[in-house]
Amino acid sequence: MIHFVGAGSGAADLITIRGAELLKTCDVCIYAGSLVNPALLEYTKEGCEIYDSARMTLEEVLEVMYAAEEAGKTTVRLHNGDPCLFGAIREQKDELDAKGIDHDYTPGVSSFCGAASALQAEYTLPTVSQSVIITRMEGRTPVPEGEKMRLMASHGCSMVIFLSTGLLDKLEGELIAGGAYTADTPAALVYKATWPDEKVFRCTVGTLAQTARENNVTKTALVCVGGFLNSTYERSKLYDPTFTTEFRQATKSSHA
Repeated sequence: MIHFVGAGSGAADLITIRGAELLKTCDVCIYAGSLVNPALLEYTKEGCEIYDSARMTLEEVLEVMYAAEEAGKTTVRLHNGDPCLFGAIREQKDELDAKGIDHDYTPGVSSFCGAASALQAEYTLPTVSQSVIITRMEGRTPVPEGEKMRLMASHGCSMVIFLSTGLLDKLEGELIAGGAYTADTPAALVYKATWPDEKVFRCTVGTLAQTARENNVTKTALVCVGGFLNSTYERSKLYDPTFTTEFRQATKSSHA
């Protein structure tokens, strides 16, 4: 059996209980060494075979899985955050399906959630934004034509941008070119969200690259953009005393 497991956003105790239990019992663990906190490997049992996929190709990862299956062993494929985001799990699962090898998927806490925690922020504030765009800049790997950064930025909603720390000068221009953000729109760089060495740098869209250079942030950071980083918003209707819900009748005054 192959278990795909989300390792969580960084802190070793942010893995799910299910994910930790799978790590404790697996015979083989293939983890994304460039992104997964190595402290998570302490969950594995003595004698567990450990492989760092940062130094492996897809074919090499699959060969380890196939060999484990032939030997009757259980494998955990440990991905950072939640593997549904930029996790490249589909290509692995399709190959396992073709071989008739059973597999399942245990979700994890995504780093975009970890970034919100680091910022003490809520992405979906009333009258500010009710949508979150999770995307990345186009670099050596292209993005679909309809998902160019300026098109994504044109919506003006909350954005969390992955895999783009080395492209911040270009990112600034693309965000502004979308028309909904200005150089003064609030932004933040969250370095290694929820890791012991987590750092948060608040800035603006127009100072993203400068902030990164000044603080030597070159990788492993998320870019957060939008009015949710500001202080102006309206309170939720759900808890407004003048708003009737299925569970509560509205009162006449909002100060009641």
